[in-house]
Amino acid sequence: MVAQELGVIAVSPEQREEQNEAAQELAALGSEQGERAGTPLFFRSPEQRPIEIPGSETLQSQQILVAGMLRRTNLLDLIRNFTVFQQVDGKTRKVVARYQQFRAVHRAVDRLREGRTRAQGAPRDERGGIIWHTQGSGKSLSMVFLVRKMRMMKWLKHFKVVVVTDRTDLEDQLRETARLSGETLRPDDNDMKRRESPTACTQRILKEQTPDIVFAMLQKYQDAARRETSDKVAMTIVRKEKKPGKDQPVVEKELTLEETIRFEEFPVLNESEEILVLVDEAHRSHTRNLHRNLRKALPNAAIIGFTGTPILSKEKTETREIFGEFIDKYILQDAELDGATVPILYEGRTADGMVKDAPGLDELFEDMFRDYEPKELAVIKARYATEGDVLEAPLLIEQKARDMIRHYVGVVLPEGFKAQVVATSRRAAATYYEKLRAARDELAAELEALPLATLALTDDEIEKLDVHTRFLARAHKELSKLRAIEIAVVFSSIDHNEPESWKDWADKSKQEERIKRFKRKFAPEKTDKTDPLSILVVNNMLLTGFDAPVEQVLYLDRKIVAHDLLQAIARVNRTYGRKKCGYVVDYIGVVRHLSEALKDYDGEDTKGALIDIGVELPKLLDRRARAVAVFTDRGITDLQRQVAECVELLEDLRIRADFINKLRMFYDALNLLEHRPEVPGDVFRDAKLLGFINKVAANLYRDPALNLLGVAEKVKALIDAHVSARGIDPKIPPTTITDAEFEKVLQVQSGSRARAVQIQHAARYHIIGFSNQNPAYARKMSEKLEEILQRFKDDWDALERELRKLIEELREGDRDDFPHLDPKVQVPFVRLVLEECSKGRELNEAQRTTALTVTLEMVERIQQEIRAVGFWKNSHAREMLTRRLVRDLDSAGICPPGADRDLAQRLVALAKENHENLVRP
Repeated sequence: MVAQELGVIAVSPEQREEQNEAAQELAALGSEQGERAGTPLFFRSPEQRPIEIPGSETLQSQQILVAGMLRRTNLLDLIRNFTVFQQVDGKTRKVVARYQQFRAVHRAVDRLREGRTRAQGAPRDERGGIIWHTQGSGKSLSMVFLVRKMRMMKWLKHFKVVVVTDRTDLEDQLRETARLSGETLRPDDNDMKRRESPTACTQRILKEQTPDIVFAMLQKYQDAARRETSDKVAMTIVRKEKKPGKDQPVVEKELTLEETIRFEEFPVLNESEEILVLVDEAHRSHTRNLHRNLRKALPNAAIIGFTGTPILSKEKTETREIFGEFIDKYILQDAELDGATVPILYEGRTADGMVKDAPGLDELFEDMFRDYEPKELAVIKARYATEGDVLEAPLLIEQKARDMIRHYVGVVLPEGFKAQVVATSRRAAATYYEKLRAARDELAAELEALPLATLALTDDEIEKLDVHTRFLARAHKELSKLRAIEIAVVFSSIDHNEPESWKDWADKSKQEERIKRFKRKFAPEKTDKTDPLSILVVNNMLLTGFDAPVEQVLYLDRKIVAHDLLQAIARVNRTYGRKKCGYVVDYIGVVRHLSEALKDYDGEDTKGALIDIGVELPKLLDRRARAVAVFTDRGITDLQRQVAECVELLEDLRIRADFINKLRMFYDALNLLEHRPEVPGDVFRDAKLLGFINKVAANLYRDPALNLLGVAEKVKALIDAHVSARGIDPKIPPTTITDAEFEKVLQVQSGSRARAVQIQHAARYHIIGFSNQNPAYARKMSEKLEEILQRFKDDWDALERELRKLIEELREGDRDDFPHLDPKVQVPFVRLVLEECSKGRELNEAQRTTALTVTLEMVERIQQEIRAVGFWKNSHAREMLTRRLVRDLDSAGICPPGADRDLAQRLVALAKENHENLVRP
């Protein structure tokens, strides 16, 4: 369709009529949700689209994707330079560039090609710039694609590429990704065998005139011996400190302040213009001193800075002065709209708020500060609920840990995701470890003690319970998972005066093992791919550069500021399975002040950084109204009393498509908020009612789109419980025509019309079921079904009678036309050959006999060949079988000219679909 709109292919009147009909169907569904997360695009905005695409504003997202990717130059470029293969969980995955990576690489290449060098008269090299792609958008892969693209261009292929980082873990991550380029990475094993320091090794490699990919940390450019002799100034002061509480003593603490007043200058290492420096997290650590020295070491290199965190407004001018203008920007909101990242929802559960809602915390504060006057106590609550040593208080951590476990079990665990807890100190992290384990065991004991009578309550009866009991009744199904939950602590090396038991948590090898376990999918059983370690407690570690897509929630109990905060919350925005969003649950009030902190950034850059969960409630109510309106706009006044009428409306494919789309959007919004007390009860009532209508329609129309695939497990469980209570088991698929119970299902229907509708959709579902195994027969029976529906559409009694005859014929299977052949082994092939060979002509008796004979011989050949172990994974074996079938067809002379190979390929494909029948004894 897009090719036709581009004028590449002419449009016939028949095709134009089909396009008009399709356009009407799209219009019936309403305008596309262009702002829906996961909308696939290649050109995000109209101005990015080539001018050759006429009327591009009206194209649907799939058409835009096709118009971008399948343009000849783009497609060949994507295949050649923007496709790599990764090993993930033992499987090979093909990775193709996203549109922003494709766009950024092309813009970077244009800048490298067109920008002036200093030798050409520029005051500084103009070939570099900044690529700002938000976290989770694949910056390291963008570097790989850039190198691959450069290597295919004669004026760029000889460049030495230097990748500069500021942290070992980032270098390791980038190095692993860069291996996908297929190039030698330096330092390599031979470099490491030489007896020289890391600094000397880095400098030696940079001096070489070779087109390598070189990895270096900023510190490795410096001479360590000379750096240690740099001029320094230091001063020691004595500061008085006092912990809160009248009985706490005032202590004196020494603090030494130190500053280097002369910085190491780098030597000139390589003056070539054919060097490209890629700086990761450019604005974070690439200070003026380091940049000046890098420029001195590689004076004529082009430098491109990559960053994934919004740049402070006051630093943007400086960053541009260092690297040049922006090459490409892909902001937070772009990534969410593309489905490259998931939105992050913020829940404020600060200690202040918990005091208001939990009398136990009031008592906690009063116990801790019992000697203070009420006014003083209020001041302490306001101050120390967000900062100070109170954050390490075991009683306060115990309360928060209990709340975290309940939130985790109610919101995150049902979907199989994991959590990270950020504590204010190592001591607080250790306390959290103890209190979280205790809270886990406490909740498990409460669930085990629930009376059987409570567990036997219906969903509607559970709604009437108090909040705590209602939570327990719903959480009981997660008991086995809860028991299995493991918790671990990860923090950096400990001081000599800290407990010996903490060393285990600071041990690097054990940290790596725990991190590896945490990244696996959650399951009570520990395997190579699953692990019950589901909560990591940290202080400073794993807040930047840590990529664990299975993590959905960050429990924040430590003050974090500026870009460190944005980096930390981005831990939960990675896509993973059915993850619809990430959560940041704030227990300290940091994110409460995020809007203030974001004033230091450009509004466009940080738009969509966090979504207050309370703001989502109007969206939920609006989506609920849209889903209900599918029926109320068509005359339904009471959904509960008019379920049959609602289901009848869904027989129309257009209405059904509209309903499915709006129901899933409603359920997506409900998934985010279903645990919040602000959600009105009638929202859950409508969710259950619409789910019941959906399930009845799914049983009747056998439409797989109605099976709620992709809907969150929490919401699906809520709907399934209600559907079961209404008499339908959601786990049992619709009764098939071959089922002995099918006749009982028909008898339940109230009249000929209802029975005819039930038979019609059951027959269609049955035909679809064998369409791959016997396509020719499926087409024949489908045409017969449609002919019956058209002939008797106004006579329900006659329609029921004729459909029953069709059902009996379908039950018998494909036996009538070829009674002496095996209906599951030989007949599908015979039908396919006869159908293809008779196109445009009628076969005489001799030709039919020849076709039948050669087909049976080919079936025997196929049966022999496909018995070989691993046949379907062996492309050479499949090709040899196809060639033999082509020769058989050609020798028989039964196919129209030029149709032999196409038919042979279809026969091999049919053999794969019927493999089990063909190889049975």
